Amino acid sequence: MRKLAIIVTALALAAPATFAAGGEGAAPWKQWHAGNELGDRASLQRGVRNFMNYCAGCHSLKYVRYQRIGNDLGISDDVMKANLVPPGAKITDYVLTAMPEGLANASFGIVPPDLSLITRSKGTDYVYRFLKTFYADPAAATGTNNLALAGTAMPHVLSDLQGVQHAVFGKDGKFEQFEAGVSGQYTPAQYDAFVRDTVNFLEYAGEPAKLSRATIGVWVVLYLLLFTAIAWLLKQEYWKDVH
Repeated sequence: MRKLAIIVTALALAAPATFAAGGEGAAPWKQWHAGNELGDRASLQRGVRNFMNYCAGCHSLKYVRYQRIGNDLGISDDVMKANLVPPGAKITDYVLTAMPEGLANASFGIVPPDLSLITRSKGTDYVYRFLKTFYADPAAATGTNNLALAGTAMPHVLSDLQGVQHAVFGKDGKFEQFEAGVSGQYTPAQYDAFVRDTVNFLEYAGEPAKLSRATIGVWVVLYLLLFTAIAWLLKQEYWKDVH
């Protein structure tokens, strides 16, 4: 699929992700946390770029429209049409994969799932761990396996970025640690930031209204507090002569 060039500032593209601690320094892997920040628009912009480059060839976001993404993430319609909306589609269309189901079944033995609600059904931490725990497995059809989803039919599509690590298992079959294998284009820190941005965008896709809901909620609470104060003052006024 064509590489995208979403126009954001160089600072936004180069800025490190501002997420909670986790990732490479956290052990064991089941305690890694995505630490998403939906308020980080630059991260969301990088995340949609990542998704369209590496995920949209097989996975769809059937509940999200291109135009909604652009409006929420501050990407103009012109940039969306030039870089995100595929030929023949309209900006008002939903984000659908171009891969036919027959080809998907023939290639993977299963149709890749729609990812609109993946973070809501599985959790952001699960998706984060899944994308970071692929390891070399010569016995697997794809040549890799995954700690978060053993026997996954999904190949390690991000191996060019992360590389392919080796998993060390103890005599009892329990995972012990990862060891370096084939290097990728990214350092561990860069790949970790890439995954966090991608998961951040997928969390947004699961509930786009969440971006504004929190802000609206603050104003609603302030309104209720103000209304309560006014009601209390009225009560004091009406009952001041009642003993």
